[in-house]
Amino acid sequence: MAELAHKRGKRRDDNGLGSAADFLLANARLVLGVGGAAVLAIATLVVKRLIDRATSSPDEDDTKAEQKSIEESWQDLSLIKAVPKPPKTQSRADLSESLLSPSVTLPAQAAEPHGHPLSPETPQVESRTLLCLTFQEKLLSYYRNQVTIPETDVALGKQLAKDICIELQSFLQNKCPELPFGSMFLSGSLCDDLQVVAADHVCFMLPLVFETTLWSLIPGEDTIVQDPQFWMIRRTDLEYFPRGSSPWDRFIVGGYLSSNVLNEALRKMLVASVNWPAIGSMLECLIRPVVASEELKLEVTHYETQLNITLCPVTEAGDKVLLAKPPKGLVENLWRQSFYRSEVSKLEDLDAADSGARRCCLKILKGVCKNHPFLHKLTGSHLTHVLLHLSETESDWAEEALAARFQHVLEALVGYLETGFLPCYFNSHINLFCELLEEEIDEMGYALYRAVSQPDLLLQERADK
Repeated sequence: MAELAHKRGKRRDDNGLGSAADFLLANARLVLGVGGAAVLAIATLVVKRLIDRATSSPDEDDTKAEQKSIEESWQDLSLIKAVPKPPKTQSRADLSESLLSPSVTLPAQAAEPHGHPLSPETPQVESRTLLCLTFQEKLLSYYRNQVTIPETDVALGKQLAKDICIELQSFLQNKCPELPFGSMFLSGSLCDDLQVVAADHVCFMLPLVFETTLWSLIPGEDTIVQDPQFWMIRRTDLEYFPRGSSPWDRFIVGGYLSSNVLNEALRKMLVASVNWPAIGSMLECLIRPVVASEELKLEVTHYETQLNITLCPVTEAGDKVLLAKPPKGLVENLWRQSFYRSEVSKLEDLDAADSGARRCCLKILKGVCKNHPFLHKLTGSHLTHVLLHLSETESDWAEEALAARFQHVLEALVGYLETGFLPCYFNSHINLFCELLEEEIDEMGYALYRAVSQPDLLLQERADK
């Protein structure tokens, strides 16, 4: 009963205090206005709670009611705060800008540290830059930032390759003076400003000088594989010039010059005979022959520069350039016809004629494919021939049309992969996809099919690496 009387007395006190507060607030509204009255109400309520807390210990229900009352008072105060005037109607560009960059809507206090306003020249956050770019602008940005190699790196790679080439040429002349090798020279995309991402590979072309009366070229259509890309070199007039009359007779297999036997002889010299530590010490680099590769390869490390060198024995007859690079399989006497020189020359001529951007498009495509998990099987030669075919039907190759041409190249590639046949631009009977496996073609086709609808995904995948 005492406790009940205590609570009733407390309730009367609360009512009396509440009546006093209402009286004060009623008069305060007349003087201070609604906002001031609200502030005064909260202040009065806080004082009341402090007095209650000092005179008696509130039970659990009173504590919850007190917290709820204070919270509601703050909510009421926030509701009656002056609402800022709505901004003027925004344009479509303004709306997209505010959506893409939340930092633009920050309060002035947050954007002005230590009370100093930002100057107009202060750069804004560029998180929305890539999202606002067109695909054309993304391609050009990718070309500048991801594809293009610094000139200093290109010059260093070329100079290092030339120095090694001179040393290797000198070794071969001393080791095999009886073999009529021509002057070795550099070749490949590094020398033709077509290399992308890094200056990391180059070819050493080693010319073989044959006696024209003792050797003849057999077209690919007339060989056992009946592939126009792979030729054979036959030894002739053996009845008049027996075996041993030519220094190249040691590499004959079944009456034909074997590219495999020649490559194996050169491999043994590169691995076991050349004093690479001495040459590397003189050139301030580390040179190591790659034993496990099917090709004749050297790995060169010069400080932070990595360079891969491929040695390619080559012979020329008229406009035919044949490499000692047979296809995979049991046939070891085949020589691969190379169109690289014609590809580069034709591409340069087309761009020079219409100020086109074919070479730029090619380098972007090579950059996209270089480290892609599936598209790395597409070589620069594949992409070049697609561009040359497309140049027959598309006339506008200006830089302004780069995005459209890039899209068309992807669509053309999907079409060639669907049929499994990419005709050589210089000989339509040659299928440049002939050495790709069916599953490799399917994987590349699927990757490119997805990219046709969203081509900028290819640029993002490469930029993330």
